[in-house]
Amino acid sequence: MNAEADEPQAEESLISHLIELRSRLIRSIVAVLVLFVALFPFREWLYTELAEPLTRHLPHGGHLIATEVSSPFFTPIKLTAVLALVLAMPVVIYQAWAFVSPGLYRHEKRLARPLLVSAVLLFYTGCAFAYFLVMPAAFRFLTAVTPQGVEMMTDINHYLSFVLTLFFAFGLCFEVPVAVVILVAIGLLSVDKLRKSRPYVVVVCFALAAVLTPPDVMSQVLLAVPMYLLFEAGILASTLLVRTDGDTADADD
Repeated sequence: MNAEADEPQAEESLISHLIELRSRLIRSIVAVLVLFVALFPFREWLYTELAEPLTRHLPHGGHLIATEVSSPFFTPIKLTAVLALVLAMPVVIYQAWAFVSPGLYRHEKRLARPLLVSAVLLFYTGCAFAYFLVMPAAFRFLTAVTPQGVEMMTDINHYLSFVLTLFFAFGLCFEVPVAVVILVAIGLLSVDKLRKSRPYVVVVCFALAAVLTPPDVMSQVLLAVPMYLLFEAGILASTLLVRTDGDTADADD
């Protein structure tokens, strides 16, 4: 009897969760669409600003080109769509958090809130770091090593793909402190092990920098050094947050 009575309740609970999930998804999509519509009139200006780190270092008379007929129209729209998604990420993450938070314990919520906020801010910081520091240094190097007799004229679509990949790589690399805290919180690594692994982390940081950045030493150093400093910040945050989290969990018990 009890099992039969529980089945309708379980079905109602599942349906209510699916309805809430749909509502959260719709709100996230609406946020992205609103930002896309707001940014759409500025699409060409946005692309011009994105291309500025390269065009600044092109030789006199150098400019970007379009090798496809539709590129001048669709490439700025693609940039606008990606930018709208990135700017709407706080809303998207909040909707995801609002959906899963009722099922979390109090100490889990206490740890998750700062991690979510930090993840968004660090991703934005990584993108800004790539735009203002790494891209000018990289394009200065790439234009300087262009062989004589070769005129550097980059396709606008290929340039957008290259820059978005660079933004994504730096944004993810700047998530190192969040990843470290999560690994310590779930017990996969300990703070002592992380401290002992510092020499290996330095090697990994420079290896990743060599893969993710253009082939010049300055760009590699600009990624490797901040990545290692963020690793140290992750160790410090783990020492503070995870210990507090454990104490809170004991208090809840």
